[in-house]
Amino acid sequence: MPDPTLRPDPATGAVAFVRTLREAGLTVAVDATVRFVEALDHVDVAHGDDVYWAGRTTLLTRIEDVEVYDALFGAWFGGLRLAVTEAPPPRSITLAVDDPDAELEGGDDVADADPAVQVRFSRLETLRRKDFAAYDADELAEAWALMDRLALVGAPRRSRRPVPSTRDRGRPDLRRTVRHALRAGGEPIRRPRTEPGERFRRVVLLVDVSGSMEAYARPLLRFVHAAVAARGRIEAFALGTRLTRLTRELSRRDPDEAMRLAAAAIEDFAGGTRLGEGVRRFNDEWGVRGMARGAVVVILSDGWDRGSPEQLAEQMERLHRVAHRVVWVNPLKATPGYAPLARGMAAALPHVDAFVEGHSIDALERLSAVIAGEGLRSDAALS
Repeated sequence: MPDPTLRPDPATGAVAFVRTLREAGLTVAVDATVRFVEALDHVDVAHGDDVYWAGRTTLLTRIEDVEVYDALFGAWFGGLRLAVTEAPPPRSITLAVDDPDAELEGGDDVADADPAVQVRFSRLETLRRKDFAAYDADELAEAWALMDRLALVGAPRRSRRPVPSTRDRGRPDLRRTVRHALRAGGEPIRRPRTEPGERFRRVVLLVDVSGSMEAYARPLLRFVHAAVAARGRIEAFALGTRLTRLTRELSRRDPDEAMRLAAAAIEDFAGGTRLGEGVRRFNDEWGVRGMARGAVVVILSDGWDRGSPEQLAEQMERLHRVAHRVVWVNPLKATPGYAPLARGMAAALPHVDAFVEGHSIDALERLSAVIAGEGLRSDAALS
């Protein structure tokens, strides 16, 4: 029978106990046994709790082994004094909603006074994944604040304007070389160089405001406003039965005023859709003449079109030839079982570089990354 006190030889007793654990199926490494023996040198081997925790913390690596360990420890060291530990009282679990306003008002005092475990979730995080079509008026107002944080910039491109080079290559910078030489008595000791700089490409956003897009048009217009108001190289248009340029209206800082002006400018809101005619007019009046050349053109539409699909295909091909990248954002793409069977959508997809979702805040964040050239995924050819 094992010595319950481990006093004659703690190391021998510890090794024998580890052997029993292994015979029971537990995996105990050799270095774990060494650490167990070393731990016994720093505890009172006559005190059961000290021995128990010395073994449990050094020998076990899986929570599933605790039950076997407890049973074998009781059989081997049953004579040791173990403190009677009462089961802790059950703790209630409270589901709480994070409220930014409550934090300002000292809402943490309630949590400190209540010992219950609080499982918290953020309402804003829930809204990020929620479909815009399921928003109510209050949730839309909260979503506006999230959209203001989205940074929308075009993919970078090489600029003709040179910038000072941080590497020892590029074209010689004669002006800076002469300036440094004058400071060094006429000797060109430092020879700075220049390299091509970078600038962001223009982004053109065309938002479908037809009746089939009514549930998504307002959130998407608010997203476009946040981009235009940030004073980037952003152009905005509304697509319906006609094409309406909205860059000037959406450039106002005040979102309420900007949306009011945009609503007044869009005469065909929640009406029909003529995507082919709208894209043709954009190509003729703005796109091919320069606005779309080298730009990232984003069309936000469900693809439902009353016009000719042949015309839309022709104009999308024409747009694709001059644009750096064409992105199509369809809020319905997130619907389970969705397939691009609408005539307009099927006609446009062969001329699209990226086909992405646009039904939620998270989807718009991914869209921002695609526009910036990050994580581009071309899935226009869908089966």
